[in-house]
Amino acid sequence: MISEPELEGGAPFETAEVLTEERAPRPPRPRRGRMPWLWALGGAAIASAVWGAGLYAFAGRQPEGVDLRGYTSVEDLCARAELKSLEAVLGDRSGSGAGPYLDEPTLSESSCSVNFGKGEREQDVQITYTLHKQIDPGPEFAARAKQVDLIEPVGGVGEQAFFSGSEDGGTLRVLDGQAVLEFSLYRTYIENEKGQTVERGAPDLSGLDVPLTQDALALLAALRK
Repeated sequence: MISEPELEGGAPFETAEVLTEERAPRPPRPRRGRMPWLWALGGAAIASAVWGAGLYAFAGRQPEGVDLRGYTSVEDLCARAELKSLEAVLGDRSGSGAGPYLDEPTLSESSCSVNFGKGEREQDVQITYTLHKQIDPGPEFAARAKQVDLIEPVGGVGEQAFFSGSEDGGTLRVLDGQAVLEFSLYRTYIENEKGQTVERGAPDLSGLDVPLTQDALALLAALRK
């Protein structure tokens, strides 16, 4: 007969222990880092935003202006051009008219036509004033003058000046800093009652460079006021 708590002739049977303690918590898993492509995407987005902000700031900036030496844009060029020396040669000033006017951030230009004398002795001078607000016209000034046969240098007016003329008139172009002045005056012709072309009775224009230079000096000073 089997007796409790052991079997006859056998080893004692040990009872299992009852677990009364709580299980120890598992160690926390290491946090997985962000995916590399997320970091790359975030970095690219930040770099793009910074670059875009810099580009926007640069685009919004105005380029630094050059030294205009007091020259300004002038719409009514005829009012500034007194032309006293030409008046002494050609006769009283009899009229004037303004040409197209341009005023942009990089360039301004105005022109004027002034008449002298009356009747058959009437002659007119064309004046153009160009102010380069950003680009220096100096390096190419002589080349552009040569292009239109202005090859005679003139001293004493502006930084550079060139003239071309004959007994029928001439053209003077002057550079002073960012300003360029051009005077052009040539003998004009009319038709008589028979339809024939005849020259007007203007005075000899072979020495035109002298009064043109004097009036250019006066006009440059007036344009700096």
